[in-house]
Amino acid sequence: MAKKGKQTRSRVYKQIDLVGVGGSTEHAIESAIAKASETLTELRWFEVKEIRGAIQGGRVSEYQVVVAVSFEVK
Repeated sequence: MAKKGKQTRSRVYKQIDLVGVGGSTEHAIESAIAKASETLTELRWFEVKEIRGAIQGGRVSEYQVVVAVSFEVK
């Protein structure tokens, strides 16, 4: 609770899940956030929820990262 005489600005956020795909986990996260930022504003934070990948020829061929992304609702 805020102290008397001091106002705290109220904020509301919406959270959505995205799946980014890339050659590394970092690239997968960054591509998901970059794509989301094309249509969403006020992106604030992300949380990695899942990491998985595809295997071809005995090697990792791509990573899939599920990220929860939040943005401020105006």
